Amino acid sequence: MNDIHAFQEDRPDKGQLKIQVTSEINGFPVTDASISISYTGVPDNQLEQLTTDSSGQTDTIELPAPPLDYSLDVNNEQQPYSEYTIDVTAPGYEPVSIAGAEILPTVTALQNVELRPAAAGEGEDVFVIPAHTLYGTYPPKIPEEEIKPVNETGEIVLSRVVVPEYIVVHDGSPRDTTAKDYYVRYKDYIKNVASSEIYATWPADTIRANVLAIMSFTLNRVYTEWSLRIV
Repeated sequence: MNDIHAFQEDRPDKGQLKIQVTSEINGFPVTDASISISYTGVPDNQLEQLTTDSSGQTDTIELPAPPLDYSLDVNNEQQPYSEYTIDVTAPGYEPVSIAGAEILPTVTALQNVELRPAAAGEGEDVFVIPAHTLYGTYPPKIPEEEIKPVNETGEIVLSRVVVPEYIVVHDGSPRDTTAKDYYVRYKDYIKNVASSEIYATWPADTIRANVLAIMSFTLNRVYTEWSLRIV
């Protein structure tokens, strides 16, 4: 219990969390799903117990978070967000556990959870969210030419830039043929990249400029068929 008190004292601000639970099969909301929330570092100490309503949503709750200045200071080396583990169960569905959900102060985090119908031989889905790219240490970007060659057969198949409904994301280095490809809705991809590369506590104009840059970069990748592909 002393660890819990120390954790809370180090996080004097509050962030908000709202959870949406749907079926993986048809996207319908899952009613009466049970949700347990704990600190990722102290998983045995439950902080909140929530239940989804008829829309598959929980109430918005407040959770301790580090000082706001941590995420606004580019020179800060302290972790600017708290990490929580979310465990979701519902009758007829496989349970889901999400570790490392990030809560920043003064803003509301929206966590979508898709539950897979229970089936023989399949168990709990466990997702571990890695450190934010602004805080964690990751390998440097693979060098590449700024201007891509366009004179090779199959390099360019589109006559104009379009906004796709889905893109195919290669989960690994372009040279890694063993990495999986995932079909992701374009709007979800942009949202998820933005969540991984910028903080929601930044000024609105800063967030807007970064999202526009992410959209431009992604559409260029789709148009040139460079790692991302249109569907």
